[in-house]
Parts: sequence; C-alpha cells; structure tokens
Amino acid sequence: MVRFKNRYVLCEVVSEDPRCRQCIEDRALGLAVRDAITRVHGDYGLACCSISFTVKYLNAYTGTVLLRCRKDSYRLLCSALPFVRHLESRAQRYPCFLNTLHVGGTIRTCQKFLIQYNRTQLLRLLQTCTNEEEKQCIQTSLLSCSLTEEQSQSGDEEEDDGTE
Repeated sequence: MVRFKNRYVLCEVVSEDPRCRQCIEDRALGLAVRDAITRVHGDYGLACCSISFTVKYLNAYTGTVLLRCRKDSYRLLCSALPFVRHLESRAQRYPCFLNTLHVGGTIRTCQKFLIQYNRTQLLRLLQTCTNEEEKQCIQTSLLSCSLTEEQSQSGDEEEDDGTE
C-alpha cells in the first residue's frame, strides 16, 4: 500500500477590516484559494492541487489558516496564495491577503513553528511598548496564562475512565 505524502501550508489572513477575520469560514477560504489557483495556473493547476486540498484548520480570531495539499503540488498552491485578494462571506466581500508563514510535512511541525512565531511576535510587541505600564500589562497577561485548570480536568477524566 502506498502512502501519499502531504504538505501543510501555514498562513495568516491579513486584513485592515477587523470584521474580515470574524466572518471567514473554511469553505469560503477554500473557494478563494481554488479560484486563485485557477486564475494563475489554469485547469491543470486546479486539477493537481484539488486532489488532496483541504482547509485543515482555521482560527477566525487569530487569522491562522492551515492548508493541506499533495507534496507534488504544494509549489503550485504556494505560488497562487498571493493572488487571493478578497474573501466572500455572507454576501460581503472583504479585502485581505494570505501571508505564508511556513510549509511543513506534518501538522505538528506547523504547530511548533506557530508557537515559536507567536513568541517572537510577543517579544517584538514588548519591545515596541512606549512606557512601563504597557510592559507590565503585557507581562502580567502573559504570566497569567496557564493550563493548570485544563490539566486538572483532564486528570479527573482519566481517573473516571479507569474506574469504569
């Protein structure tokens, strides 16, 4: 049996309109990317890319998108992404573009890159603070983020599973 290798393209939706991120859906994003592939590479490019093309993950709040395609055609996909100029959702057109952040072989490598990318973005944010009060607010909000509650809840679930 042959295993088909995929590539995962991590992108972010960049838009001046804040409503754009909140209104995007994975279906609308997939259609916009397919349309861009058709405009740039024609029917051949669309056929190559749509064999295994899917939107695996979409976070509307952060604008993070994870696209999957075949290993053979990921270059066609990456070359067509800059031609996505708008997204249509609920009969509205929002101007935006996709910024490619990373291309990886697994979802896990894309997650690791995204964690590192977010850390560097937060460090840049701290460096651009104008006064100490802003720095303190950002640092306290970062330090207050923890997963202790979720870990304790998952630990309770594991104990419940073991007793049944």
